[in-house]
Amino acid sequence: MNPAVREAAELLRNAVGAGKPCLPIRDLFTFGDIESAYAVQRLNTEHALAAGRRLAGRKIGLTSPAVQRQLGVAQPDFGTLFADMAVADGGTVPAGRLLQPKVEAEVALVLSDDLPDPDCTAADVVRATGFAVPALEIVDSRITDWDISIVDTVADNASSGLFVLGGTRVPLDRVDLRTVTMTLSRHGTVVSAGSGADCLGSPLAAARWLASTLARRGDPLRAGDIVLTGALGPMVPVAPGDVFRAEISGLGSVRVGFAPAFR
Repeated sequence: MNPAVREAAELLRNAVGAGKPCLPIRDLFTFGDIESAYAVQRLNTEHALAAGRRLAGRKIGLTSPAVQRQLGVAQPDFGTLFADMAVADGGTVPAGRLLQPKVEAEVALVLSDDLPDPDCTAADVVRATGFAVPALEIVDSRITDWDISIVDTVADNASSGLFVLGGTRVPLDRVDLRTVTMTLSRHGTVVSAGSGADCLGSPLAAARWLASTLARRGDPLRAGDIVLTGALGPMVPVAPGDVFRAEISGLGSVRVGFAPAFR
């Protein structure tokens, strides 16, 4: 194994253990070396599984063209969801759980069938999806001050943190995910807004990209997986004591609070 991969993985794990972000890890690699970044992510996923954590699904990041331009890439990225990252709808994130949290609202899909085909279509995604729910992704970064490049965020499990799924299960034949609208409110004031079209044109397009990408890598999406399809609007920084509620038309609402202190 590339020693830089092991070093970067250890730096990110140590940041979690110490409760203190580390410096960017991108300088350990050739500029833009995304495959090495995924190797870091994979190593830390294996480490987590060996420690007893359970897989819950995947998340898609960088679905906004503006963010892609900022990081100098032309495609999304992905990370792994673990079962212990789930927060109950209406629950509170305890102090000390995260380092530098931000919140974004998105559509989550829960799969009823595998998606093993590298040439996956949107129709395949629809057939394999049991239902959609509104979701909040609480992103986090183990990199100081969110000073990230594409290599940093991919290595850092696509800057994943926690996730919250709403309680309304909606079959895909009852909603057009491309046209849904989203508002995200903090203490009742709207702080982010967007639509399904803001997520790679549609959350289904994002899910199709993920399914094809993972199938080509030999690690396809499976029945039971949760897929966070990507932000429908700008992510919002979190302050202690904040309460967020997202409304997504046709899907319902989802809510989460944060303890009065992060530490």
